[in-house]
Amino acid sequence: MNAVSDAPVRIGLAGFGTVGSGLVTILERNADWIRRRLGRDLVLKKVLVRDVSKPRAVALPEGVALTADPDALVTDPEIDIVVELMGGIDAAFALIHKALHAGKHVVTANKALLAERGPELFALAAQKGLGLYYEASCAGAIPIVETLKESLAGNRIKSIIGILNGTANYILSSMSDKGLPFADALRKAQELGYAEADPTLDIEGLDAAHKLILLIRLAYGQNLPLSRLFVEGITRVTPEDIRFADEFGYVIKLIGQVHEAGGKLVAGVCPMLVHKDFLLASVKGPYNAVRVEGDAAGSILLHGRGAGDLPTGSAVLADIMALSRVGVTPNNTGFVTEPLPDADVLDLDDAVCPHYIHFTVKDQAGVMAAISKSMGVHGVSIRQAVQKGEPEDGYVPIVFLTHEAPERAIRGVLDDAADMAFIKPGTVHFRVL
Repeated sequence: MNAVSDAPVRIGLAGFGTVGSGLVTILERNADWIRRRLGRDLVLKKVLVRDVSKPRAVALPEGVALTADPDALVTDPEIDIVVELMGGIDAAFALIHKALHAGKHVVTANKALLAERGPELFALAAQKGLGLYYEASCAGAIPIVETLKESLAGNRIKSIIGILNGTANYILSSMSDKGLPFADALRKAQELGYAEADPTLDIEGLDAAHKLILLIRLAYGQNLPLSRLFVEGITRVTPEDIRFADEFGYVIKLIGQVHEAGGKLVAGVCPMLVHKDFLLASVKGPYNAVRVEGDAAGSILLHGRGAGDLPTGSAVLADIMALSRVGVTPNNTGFVTEPLPDADVLDLDDAVCPHYIHFTVKDQAGVMAAISKSMGVHGVSIRQAVQKGEPEDGYVPIVFLTHEAPERAIRGVLDDAADMAFIKPGTVHFRVL
């Protein structure tokens, strides 16, 4: 990049969808403010799209070239920063790889790519002394990446707990506040543009998992492959369980979390009961929130919009501006060691937390005693046990809240239950935060 302090920084943008349009809007609207901050202009030079003839919702500034050729961005000697907002894995990887080899800084919002192939790209960026920045990849407008890389860099991070997917949070909020079944809440999210036509990544927890992997890398300096992360989505959450949780004083949220236990990481994404006294319980709609606990700073909660054109475009622009400051030394992962070591992960069977278990049982004597006996055999201590509602077709729900118990003990209880003739298949099990 040109080292002259007042020289413009030229940008090549790959992808002109929702986030790309938001970025262009902010660059135009806040150009004077950006110049006051940087002492130089940010100039959009080229935009890579699939179809150059397609009408665009946002007009490009005069002189900006549209292209369908990825090499037009990476081979242009005037482009200083390549911004990848295409999504996907293979084409995005190829573009970023070429851009780094060509000596260009890169900004991306592609959490799936960085979760799955990030170590290769970070190693290349370190080798070239270039920036590979990705604030927009985690929780939209929330500045969690910069917070972990810089503001809390002197802390040993004790835990991260977050609502990392706005689509899932909107669906669960709608189910809680309006009593909607899952399918109706999902349909409403799609109508409002909060959910994609294919919502799999959001409702199965994979989008949140990608983000959690990036946060683990930033907080602990370790690479955790997606294949080793426990991931469970929200498709089995029902209005009935939301009501039961509410009566116990909890709400159900899709939570991504990581903490250390005995020198190993405990990490996963799953629906959890969150007590109403916790600030995370009050995060509703398409919002994200991340609670970070540092050994020195204590607990910090960051809250904001997790998606959208302007919120995510704002995070992209923050990275562009960080890389545009003269004399900047890129800080990609927050650690000087590259490549980062693989994470040492605690076996899921050894993970300990309280649990919620909802059995549907025949309305007959001895059922509660049999289930309680199984819990005793496996060392699971019961905190609360309630039979809810009137019999339906001869069955009634029984709900248990346990004290902290290892995962293997709960699985033993669930295995026992599967062999009990008086318990209807489909026992519901959620973890409690």
